[in-house]
Amino acid sequence: MQTPPASYLTPEALTTFIRTALAEDVGDGDHSALASIPAEARNRAHLLVKGEGLLAGMALAPLIFAEVDAALTMTPLLTDGTPVKHGDIAFTVEGPARSILTAERLVLNCMQRMSGIATYTAHLNNLIAGTHAKLLDTRKTTPNFRLCEKWAVLIGGGVNHRYGLFDMIILKDNHVDYAGGIAQAIAATHAYLEKTGRQLPIEIETRSLEEVQQALDAGGITRIMLDNMRPEVLREAVALVAGRYPTEASGGITEQTIGEVAQTGVDYISVGALTHSVKSLDLSLKAY
Repeated sequence: MQTPPASYLTPEALTTFIRTALAEDVGDGDHSALASIPAEARNRAHLLVKGEGLLAGMALAPLIFAEVDAALTMTPLLTDGTPVKHGDIAFTVEGPARSILTAERLVLNCMQRMSGIATYTAHLNNLIAGTHAKLLDTRKTTPNFRLCEKWAVLIGGGVNHRYGLFDMIILKDNHVDYAGGIAQAIAATHAYLEKTGRQLPIEIETRSLEEVQQALDAGGITRIMLDNMRPEVLREAVALVAGRYPTEASGGITEQTIGEVAQTGVDYISVGALTHSVKSLDLSLKAY
């Protein structure tokens, strides 16, 4: 599976993430490795898959190894998006033994969680196959790990929603209530964008068919979110919008309900569970 490019996957962002994560884990030194392993020792290890799912993090792992020690050599045997099963070997790494041990946990932490997210994303995508709905992630991510989590959604075949608060405007229920209504929130947003010279897409959250109509009457938006609506109401909302704007179903969507939601004709379905409620894929780095 070929992962589409993402603007947030820059060399600078990846390096910052890796260095911050290593600083958290290693501190002033991996004293377990320094104490027990001779400095001149060289060894090798491989990544053993101990579960079943979709592999993710293969493009990240060599960057981690290189940051820990440029003398480490990783040889990939599989690629991101590969279906894996117990007993598969994803890559080998060889070089200074201390460095392999220092890099081990960060590589595993990233790849296990990324693989779990990619696996669940692919699973939900299968449940909406045959519809035109696209599966979106949300901002319900782990602080300082969003880059990897959204990357994993792409690997699993999902679509990234906005990356953060800065690259898209979503006027949710609290924004609408604080602004005094949908029309007021949209009008204030356009005034802000004009004043600041920004060009950002605008999505408005609606909680009822009445609010959908208010959004249509106000106009000047990019997408309409249909929040916590039953499938029969979603169908009415999609018919009311009539293709004038893309629609997004959101709120309380599970693997038991996502198929029915997709059948209502919505363009997007956002699921927070893609990143906040997944089980990591069991992986292990083993000396051999």
